[in-house]
Amino acid sequence: MDTQTVNQAATTTALTSAPDPSVFGEAKTLTATVAAVPPGAGTPTGTVSFFDGATLLGTGTLSGGVATFTTSTLSVGSHPLTAVYSGDTNFTGSTSPVDTQTVNQAATATALTSAPDPSVFGQAKTLTATVTAVPPGAGTPTGTVSFFDGATLLGTGTLSGGVATFTTSALSVGSHLLTAVYSGDTDFTGSTSPVDTQTVTQSATTTALTSAPDPSVFGEAKTLTATVAAVPPGAGTPTGTVSFFDGATLLGTGTLSGGVATFTTSTLSVGSHPLTAVYSGDTNFTGSTSPVDTQTVTQAATTTALTSAPDPSVFGQAKTLTATVAAVPPGAGTPTGTVSFFDGATLLGTTTLSGGVATFTTSTLSVGSHPLTAVYNGDTDFTGSTSPVDTQTVNQAATTTALTSAPDPSVFGEAKTLTATVAAVSPGAGTPTGTVSFFDGATLLGTGTLSGGVATFTTSALSVGSHPLTAVYSGDTDFTGSTSPVDTQTVTQSATTTALTSAPDPSVFGQAKTLTATVAAVPPGAGTPTGTVSFFDGATLLGTTTLSGGVATFTTSTLGAGSHPLTAVYNGDTNFTGSTSPVDTQTVTQAATTTALTSAPDPSVFGQAKTLTATVTAVPPGAGTPTGTVSFFDGATLLGTGTLSGGVATFTTSALSVGSHPLTAVYNGDTNFTGSTSPVDTQTV
Repeated sequence: MDTQTVNQAATTTALTSAPDPSVFGEAKTLTATVAAVPPGAGTPTGTVSFFDGATLLGTGTLSGGVATFTTSTLSVGSHPLTAVYSGDTNFTGSTSPVDTQTVNQAATATALTSAPDPSVFGQAKTLTATVTAVPPGAGTPTGTVSFFDGATLLGTGTLSGGVATFTTSALSVGSHLLTAVYSGDTDFTGSTSPVDTQTVTQSATTTALTSAPDPSVFGEAKTLTATVAAVPPGAGTPTGTVSFFDGATLLGTGTLSGGVATFTTSTLSVGSHPLTAVYSGDTNFTGSTSPVDTQTVTQAATTTALTSAPDPSVFGQAKTLTATVAAVPPGAGTPTGTVSFFDGATLLGTTTLSGGVATFTTSTLSVGSHPLTAVYNGDTDFTGSTSPVDTQTVNQAATTTALTSAPDPSVFGEAKTLTATVAAVSPGAGTPTGTVSFFDGATLLGTGTLSGGVATFTTSALSVGSHPLTAVYSGDTDFTGSTSPVDTQTVTQSATTTALTSAPDPSVFGQAKTLTATVAAVPPGAGTPTGTVSFFDGATLLGTTTLSGGVATFTTSTLGAGSHPLTAVYNGDTNFTGSTSPVDTQTVTQAATTTALTSAPDPSVFGQAKTLTATVTAVPPGAGTPTGTVSFFDGATLLGTGTLSGGVATFTTSALSVGSHPLTAVYNGDTNFTGSTSPVDTQTV
């Protein structure tokens, strides 16, 4: 036997990859051709392993000496590919030279959709970017996609399965030019989607209103809270302002913060208030009006506090009663209306609140303790209330008494009015009543009753001299007594006038003339002068008499015929000065006379001595004894003259002839008496 040793034939392996270069994801077919190295021959069988460097890509089975392996997984870059034939029974294995395969990035296309479209503001819009490899590239791009609104980056999404999404609710109202920009990865180039126009309209809103507390009291702060929300699918937080209304009346405006606007008011009046909140909308949200929220406001309770000042006080002093009316929390505000002030059950007065305070000033509270209260009468918004009792103590007011006497100085008999003015000593006030006693030293002159705080007493009885006058007020229920300082009244003598009359005037000699002197005080002096009056005829003192009732008389019959300048001189007394009357001219005329004639004896005889007797007498009211001579006549024949003595004149004659003789006596008069002729006395001889 010839032992033939047949060894395995050596092989060569050749490798190609196509296409080359390629793009990522593109199918690359790796073809390994295994051939026997001569002198070996035949077709190798078995498997070929394909390597990318040291990395096994896969295995192919030889068919007709050729094995292939297709891959799309080569990453971008340069790949040192080799094919390793593992041999079979007949052929040894072999490794191909390196076949360098260049893989480039695959191009991509990005498509963008946004949904829903159109949408409302705040509605979630999902932007979906689908990134695909552009053939012959293949595979699923990875990495991130940036989503833009125009040039504004909205956000970034990570590709998963070639799809990236980004959800946004932030797109403003309007038209938005959306794009998706794929930034590429190791294996894929970036790409930008066509524009996807997203239209966003305003989102509808709902406005809800609450007011708290409810019910409330007047003045209590009510917080009106408006919550404005987007109506789904709208979303987001509305901005802008909300107007709060009480019916049709605008209360105020609040600015939304976090979709909530508040407005606090304390001004709602008592009653039921249909409150609404009106959202005015903004760029992204439509306006809306809340349903009515009925707020019930009741009157606020009050407290009334009373003070009176000063306290204690004195009668007549102005006491200011101050009532402070305040709302009881949670009520607030300033009560208005009136407050009535009481002394016990007696209404003192009512005043109007100003700034929550009412004052009433009174000076009429009597001496004693007064339980004062203030009653607030309430108003539309506040209930009434009564203060606790404020006890006011009123004491007697001190007084001062001032005394004046007028006129001062005065003259005797002049009426002096003593005026006492009694006044309250501040802070006391009012008009004291009662009586005032007037004193001259310790001597009570009299008493006067106060009227309007003034008492008077009039006296004319003060003697000449200095008088220390005082007025003593005896006090009353409301005022203490007081004594005036001394008012010194000086009384001087009163001047007088003396008037003189003489009657009858004219008079006849011997007629009684009564001289009457009337002495009177010269006003303002008064009273009845006393003392004596001297009567003068010129410088000749006629006589002096005593005044009685202010009148002095003196009767004289001695004034001779003629004109007499009569005066009366009052000699004064303690209280009155002397005075002299004006001249009273008394005219004394001659007194008429009658002459009576007798002759004796009659009849007579011739030669017998006949005595003729003439008696001359004054004719009343004349008086006195005429003087002078009497002429005796027988008819017209003067017989002789005789001188009157004691009013009688005689003449004796013996010469009468026999016969009848008509005798007459003719009185020739004197200074004081007129002449007169006797009746005829017939003498028979």
